[in-house]
Amino acid sequence: MAATHIRFDWAIKKQLRDKANYVVLEGFISELLGQVITIESILESESNPQTQDNKLNRVDILALNSAGELLLVEVQNSSENDYFQRMLFGVSTLITEYLDKGEPYSKVKKVYSINIVYFPLGQGQDYIYQGKLDFIGRHIQDRLEPSNLQKELFTIEQVYQIFPEYYILRVKQFNDVTRNSLDEWIYFLKNSEIKEEFQARGLAQAKENLRIESLPNQEKAAYQ
Repeated sequence: MAATHIRFDWAIKKQLRDKANYVVLEGFISELLGQVITIESILESESNPQTQDNKLNRVDILALNSAGELLLVEVQNSSENDYFQRMLFGVSTLITEYLDKGEPYSKVKKVYSINIVYFPLGQGQDYIYQGKLDFIGRHIQDRLEPSNLQKELFTIEQVYQIFPEYYILRVKQFNDVTRNSLDEWIYFLKNSEIKEEFQARGLAQAKENLRIESLPNQEKAAYQ
């Protein structure tokens, strides 16, 4: 069946930068993170898509949410052996870019690195992977937790909430069986199709606003 909707990488390059479509990106990230996300603005990052080639091999979008956290969404179409290292570099760069000289370390922003890959990155059976940092005791395997003062100062319950979190969506690994609302998003990312029965956050707006037929003729020709 032919795709009916714009590919997500193309939408990141153009449509999702429009404030009217923030709700689409908010819906996707909310479903992935399991918390309601509100996007305040789209920011510039080192590889914003204005310079990408027509193949859209790699595109990204950087957003700031209402909690002051950075949300980096990247799409990678072709295989890249050092992709893990690139994820690390991208997050490290953002942390330093958004901490002004002389600011205390308490102002370091939380970063969510969301990576949508269309190639077999690493080895594994799942199609959604999450990486976060915990400190586990070497001898008694207890988890290092923040002090009560740190919890109050930084509004956290666990140390990992300070550090970057990574998500890898291995889209091609998905078997097209939707068991929950996040799977509906993965189905769309893989097939560029939104089924009538899908109810995930943001998909109703994506279904309406990201139709291929809605593209201006010149843009439609470039897309196809």
